[in-house]
Amino acid sequence: MLSYEHYFDWAATAPGDEDILKEALAVSIEHWGNPSSIHAAGCDAKKALEAARSRAAAALGVPAEKLCFTSGGTESDHIPLLSVLSRPQKGSILLSAIEHPAMREMAKMIGSCGWKVITVNPGKDGFVSAEAIVSQLQDDTAFVSIMAVNNETGAVQPVYDIADALCRATQGKRRPFFHVDCVQAAGKIPLDLTHSGIDSAAFSAHKIRGPRGIGLLYLSRNLTSFLRGGGQEKNIRSGTENLFGATACAACLEKYYISSRNPRAQERFAAQQRYTADFIAGLKETPGCVLLPHCRGEGNAGYDGRFSPWVVQAAFPGIPGQVMERALSSEGYYISTGSACSAGKQSRPILDSMGISAKEKESAVRFSFGDSTTEQAMHELLAAVRKVAGTFRH
Repeated sequence: MLSYEHYFDWAATAPGDEDILKEALAVSIEHWGNPSSIHAAGCDAKKALEAARSRAAAALGVPAEKLCFTSGGTESDHIPLLSVLSRPQKGSILLSAIEHPAMREMAKMIGSCGWKVITVNPGKDGFVSAEAIVSQLQDDTAFVSIMAVNNETGAVQPVYDIADALCRATQGKRRPFFHVDCVQAAGKIPLDLTHSGIDSAAFSAHKIRGPRGIGLLYLSRNLTSFLRGGGQEKNIRSGTENLFGATACAACLEKYYISSRNPRAQERFAAQQRYTADFIAGLKETPGCVLLPHCRGEGNAGYDGRFSPWVVQAAFPGIPGQVMERALSSEGYYISTGSACSAGKQSRPILDSMGISAKEKESAVRFSFGDSTTEQAMHELLAAVRKVAGTFRH
């Protein structure tokens, strides 16, 4: 089995927490009925499912009835977005240009159904301001989506400011539904889902050491799901419930979600800030290395509220990103050029929207870290990066 000691692609997926996965499997074996069945085996499984929901809700600090289990982050993004299709009249939707393909590509499909899609670019620093969002609002805007943490740059978007600005801008009128993609934020930065104006939030378990194929959708505001079926999850997400995934997802949130209720996660978060500050300082001293966005190395490079300490993007002009990725892989270090969902594609829409030059865009790579990443491993990664960069420059 491959070791993940030198695995630095946690933003793509996190190695599973073996103890949690084994515990969840045992629960799903013990409670084997269909949670929607009304006989004793079904009721037993239903109790286990609701116990998982309550545990997840307690970790997130929200009411259990506000959570729906889904198949992952993509579906948790799609359900709120697709709900606009249940409206009798078409209008507009608004999203940032740095959204994950799950949102960006589905928005194109919504556009083909007659809805107007408005895309807001970030600044060169990778941030989408509240002012930029509000300036693009239309009278018929029904839906707004902004991710909490960008999966390539690590830029923490001002979602609370945007929520407040949307509320102020629409006083006396119908406010657009505001969705936040928290897939790269959960277990990575502190979050406040109860902030006024946030209507929904998407989560994915495999980003926080859970299994693939399970996610959560937080809903503070009712919606009519466009997707229909057997009526499970309060008719929001139909389909036979995944008890194994729900149990594992809840346990991962309990262990890794950063909040005052979880001192261990807070301590690990603080440690990562130090590790990343040192790593960025080392990159800045590496000949030919350019941090992306260029402002990343300014101020507190670990965490000052602007960037997640778990994601760092850099470019090595003259060395194509895929070449750097393969060269490091041959040395036993695993990184990526960006979103795993866009692997193999030449386009870099997030960097394009930021106005990054062609040379920097072509050579951009992403380093992403996780709970078991050690300070020593990051020092070794920096040494490997310098070795590879030096090899190609001689």
